[in-house]
Amino acid sequence: MGSSRLRIIVTGLVGLYPVGGVAWDYLQYVVGFARMGHDVYYHEDTWSWPYHPVEKTYTEDPGYSVKYLENFFRDYAPDLSERWHYCHLHETSYGMKRSDFDAVARTADLFINVSGACMIPQELSPGCAKIFLDTDPGYNQIMLSERLEWSENVDRWCHGVAQHDQHFTYAENIYGADCTAPRMHFNWKTTRMPVVMDLWEPLTRKEAPPRAPWTTIMTWNAFKGKLIYKGIEYASKGAEFEKLMGLPCQVEAPLKVAVGGVNAPLDRLAEAGWAVADGPAATVTPAMYQEFIEGSRGEISPAKQVYVAMRTGWFSCRSACYLAAARPVVVQDTGFSSLIPCGEGLLVFNTAEEAADALRRVEKDYPHHARAALAAAHEHFDASKVLGKMIQDAL
Repeated sequence: MGSSRLRIIVTGLVGLYPVGGVAWDYLQYVVGFARMGHDVYYHEDTWSWPYHPVEKTYTEDPGYSVKYLENFFRDYAPDLSERWHYCHLHETSYGMKRSDFDAVARTADLFINVSGACMIPQELSPGCAKIFLDTDPGYNQIMLSERLEWSENVDRWCHGVAQHDQHFTYAENIYGADCTAPRMHFNWKTTRMPVVMDLWEPLTRKEAPPRAPWTTIMTWNAFKGKLIYKGIEYASKGAEFEKLMGLPCQVEAPLKVAVGGVNAPLDRLAEAGWAVADGPAATVTPAMYQEFIEGSRGEISPAKQVYVAMRTGWFSCRSACYLAAARPVVVQDTGFSSLIPCGEGLLVFNTAEEAADALRRVEKDYPHHARAALAAAHEHFDASKVLGKMIQDAL
């Protein structure tokens, strides 16, 4: 199997959670592989009711999700408009006909299960390399180790992970001496978010106005139960954001957070000086997600506490998009600073004081840091480099 032109199936969660950030997280894989000349298809089969972000509820009607996928490919990759397959509740096919998708599966070279949320297609060729791609490190390794009962179908999911031939992870520091995430018996290969740079290029032409806010887009708490490993409880993102609550008083720049998730303390955030937006509503389409970033001076964000505490080396898909839009990024270090150069365009912090200092440093020479942000995106997140390395490591 040479890497000249491969038939690749990429999975994702765009139909399950049709919001802007999710669309960019998964579909840049599909567009990225296609731009490299590969024969690529998007496939989604999660067996789950999709979420309707406007009605804010799970629904048995796939209509919104189907239209959402259709629109993404029409707007950003028309050449792939006939190359997506959304399987609703494992029964009804949208996009491609089931028989057409099965024919692709029978001749596929690579099946890349991004986030591991999709079932492995029954028709998949025996010669196809099945890749599990862990995008939520620490959390996933704890789940594989502890099989926490509150996680739906956890045994089925763990069994599914083991059925893959190879295991890639966003935990780029997984073999670092300071990383405490359980590796289990898997031979982890490291990777990071691919960004299709030309889809972000229009945003780079507009410099952010001096009084534009520093922003981020986040889910306050993504966990449905207590994440416990070896007697220690690990938390989601809200726990780390608490440390930045007082940041608006420490810097002159305006700060804004688009937040979703359960029990986000919206009133406390506003009282502390943060401008607060409804995350899903503010960024519901791929275009609105880009507009939100374009209207930002840069990104200021903590990471999930589990990523930080376990020193996973995880880097945010969202932060990679800010960089690609030539927006400087000031983010909490998860251990990635030993792998990706930091200090210009991309700055890290461990404390609120360091975050405030980094924001002031960027503002002192904003044009320089904006150029450096874009250069960092080209150097470290360009889809052709990231996916080229992934194919090499997989084959």
